[in-house]
Amino acid sequence: MVPSLRTLLLGPPEYQFQRRLDVLFALGLFLGTFLAYAVGLFEVTGGVVFLAVDAVVVGMIASALVGYQQNGLLFGWLAAYAPLLGASADHYLLGLASRPPVERLVAFLSPDGLVFLGVAAAVLGSLSWTAGLAGERTIDAFRGRV
Repeated sequence: MVPSLRTLLLGPPEYQFQRRLDVLFALGLFLGTFLAYAVGLFEVTGGVVFLAVDAVVVGMIASALVGYQQNGLLFGWLAAYAPLLGASADHYLLGLASRPPVERLVAFLSPDGLVFLGVAAAVLGSLSWTAGLAGERTIDAFRGRV
């Protein structure tokens, strides 16, 4: 059975409470990644960095988990976007300390940067979410045989 577009994006209608938890999960991913970069648990190594590797890994694992739980693809994208945004917040808000606070905030909220992260999150999140969903379906098929 092919799910409707709404079910694909938001998950089954009976997952109303889970949707709220997924938004809180994404907020926690944002804050956790921001703090991990701020305290030095995660670090950016190298010169020109388009995507922070640690944030990408956290986002892909989180998105795969959302897919494994059969939640909507939209929440998989959000789970991939939040850590990338947390790494970006660390870079712009804490990493550019020599600039005035307003200039740092404007740089963080620049549409081109936010859209770039969004496109990356959509691609990475879709791949991870699909892998998580496929993993869940595979495990479910093996459980049915035993």
